[in-house]
Amino acid sequence: MNRDKTKQIGSTKQRKPKTKRSKRFLENRAPKLAEDVKTAMIMKGGNTNQTVTQALKDIVSSLMMHSVRQTSKKNITRPFEDSTSLEFFSKKTDCSLFLFGSHNKKRPNNLVFGRLFDFHVLDMIEVGIEKYVSLSDIKNSKCPEGTKPMLVFAGEAFDSDIEYKRLKSLLIDFFRGPTVSAVRLAGLEHVLHFTAVEGKIYMRSYRCLLKKSGCRTPRIELEEIGPSFDLVLRRTHMASDDLYKLAHRQPKALKPKKKKNISHDAFGTKFGRVHMQKQDLSKLQTRKMKGLRKRRGPVDTEDKDTQAPKVAKVES
Repeated sequence: MNRDKTKQIGSTKQRKPKTKRSKRFLENRAPKLAEDVKTAMIMKGGNTNQTVTQALKDIVSSLMMHSVRQTSKKNITRPFEDSTSLEFFSKKTDCSLFLFGSHNKKRPNNLVFGRLFDFHVLDMIEVGIEKYVSLSDIKNSKCPEGTKPMLVFAGEAFDSDIEYKRLKSLLIDFFRGPTVSAVRLAGLEHVLHFTAVEGKIYMRSYRCLLKKSGCRTPRIELEEIGPSFDLVLRRTHMASDDLYKLAHRQPKALKPKKKKNISHDAFGTKFGRVHMQKQDLSKLQTRKMKGLRKRRGPVDTEDKDTQAPKVAKVES
């Protein structure tokens, strides 16, 4: 009788749960068709300053709701040299994103945005903070906690440069929030604007104010609420094209089934093509009207004169 509590699969071991609690835990960690909201892991390096510490706090408090903070202890790690500690903590906390802050003489005010696939580092991008305005320095009213932001990207670099394309995809994963089916008009009040100009990325946070316009559609004004960042791109670690394609692969159950004779345009309008047999219009039933009645043919006058007049017989 085999009393081994683990099952060997290749080079990895799959644990068998002993209690119902551990069973629920493993089921929650198991792959799903509809994955949960991505969670980010916030970490501080071995050496940080006040700017990096405050920047991490502002990003978490105002922009990212789904995060796990590990800022109480300093993590002496270098993501670009050795990423084993990041992979260990991501597997422990079940996080697929990470934000690492550090500061040194060679790279001051440093932030590393990264994401993982199958608990291995997929890609990460390092940026430096050149100018920073904290959330508390801007004395305007803030958006409610948990508001889903609208992301705006401006600049040709986000569409032409491969590094900026990956940075755009990474920032969308960080700040897009949970997937929702509908959003009310008053809930569209938070805007995150990213501008790429001359090798720098300008990140601004605005609040939408709906003003009276004299018509049904309100007039929109933007009010800066912070935080504000002026970033410069530093080192990058990109995944290969094959690995990046594998990370974006969807299961067959989630792929939409193609329907015949149905198409959509760029605006999402649905068009359908209907195939019909040839119709016989001679048998088509139309509306009955006096003006559409068939007239009798013309009567020949010569035939009418030759005919003998009819005489009615009267009984006596």
